[in-house]
Amino acid sequence: MLAMTNQRTDTIAAIASGAGRAGIGIVRISGPLAPEIARGICRQDLTPRHAHYLCFLDEGEQSIDKGIALFFAAPHSMTGEHVVELQGHGGPVVLDMLLRRVVQLGARPARPGEFSERAFFNDKLDLAQAEAISDLINSSSVAAAQAAVRSMSGDFSRHVDVIQEELIALRVWLEAALDFSEEDIDFLAEPHLQQRTAALIEQFDSLLSRAEQGQRLRDGLTIVLAGAANAGKSSLLNALAGTESAIVTDIEGTTRDVLREQISIEGVPLHIVDTAGLRATDDLIEQEGIRRAREQINSADHVLMLIDASNPVMPEIELPDDISHTVVINKRDTQSDEALGRLIAEFGATVAISAKSRDGMDQLKSHLLSMAGHDSAVEGVYSARRRHLDALRSARVSTDAALARLREASMPELAAEELRLAQQSLDQISGRFDSEDLLGRIFSDFCIGK
Repeated sequence: MLAMTNQRTDTIAAIASGAGRAGIGIVRISGPLAPEIARGICRQDLTPRHAHYLCFLDEGEQSIDKGIALFFAAPHSMTGEHVVELQGHGGPVVLDMLLRRVVQLGARPARPGEFSERAFFNDKLDLAQAEAISDLINSSSVAAAQAAVRSMSGDFSRHVDVIQEELIALRVWLEAALDFSEEDIDFLAEPHLQQRTAALIEQFDSLLSRAEQGQRLRDGLTIVLAGAANAGKSSLLNALAGTESAIVTDIEGTTRDVLREQISIEGVPLHIVDTAGLRATDDLIEQEGIRRAREQINSADHVLMLIDASNPVMPEIELPDDISHTVVINKRDTQSDEALGRLIAEFGATVAISAKSRDGMDQLKSHLLSMAGHDSAVEGVYSARRRHLDALRSARVSTDAALARLREASMPELAAEELRLAQQSLDQISGRFDSEDLLGRIFSDFCIGK
């Protein structure tokens, strides 16, 4: 971390407002030279946490702009360093002139995400909170924004910390058992030890559920359309995308390859994958298409199993345990209401549609939004990334292994080691043990000025 520490002794600056013209534009400065740079531009010292309305001057004492200057003295700022914000008019040329003047006075242009990076290193926020800032800026729906705000405010991190504290407490207990193994005190015989460990696993499951929903809101779902040949998968793809992306004919096996469309429903991104019809065939090209279809199904977040109402056949698919699916009856217009009701009951269908006439599509879209966590984001869903989920799952696996060792009532040192590994996995979420390279990749995805 030494190289990054040296970089943080200098002063950085960037345009912190959005690109293009706007009523207000902001140039943000952070570092030890920030007050001196402000004095050079404003020709006066700034009182901390006071708004100063004044002229911003260039090296020739000519006015660049007129606006508001704010000074936040270290450590009471978003980065933990001296921070100055110059708020002027939002024209790109004016902001560029102001930034050039700031650089002339000793600052350097900030890297993407460097302000948030400094806040992280100065313990103003942990890594999950810093990532949530980027997630909030890039939110594509109200639900995703709410989840990002929840994580940015520290709710997600506090939930992780609660689990972390319980892991530490269990480790202390086990270490005591190891230290007093030669005495007449049997710490492992305490009945509540296994109960606490089992309860901890339940906490993992609860947090994972909320984080998984948040990750789906952030990244969207990959939804694979599966079914027998001519069930209407390509028609459904076109109906969801609103374009004629896939060729549709009455000939079975028209779709030979994988087709992909990215759509957005109420701001939630969904990645729709159309696949070849699943059936027995001697056609080598179609066989390859079916192989690819099964490959896509096995890597999906969710599978829509289409049943042709005019020729109802459930496709022969063995889904992995961790992949959810929805049965959809298509071509509902070919059946009476009574017959349609029997089909829904027989196949356990969630929705019946006609991809051709678009009948039932609103109900299907609502269901897809529900699968993406859209309707459950109001309470308790956290914005999360795949690395967060990987860390939580790894910690849960280790805790589960520790519980198994405790139930065996043998080799408590292995249970203690599993709990140590679980704690180390959780530390990756907050950034306590992340490598410099990983931190660099994370913050490089941020906007400049954040």
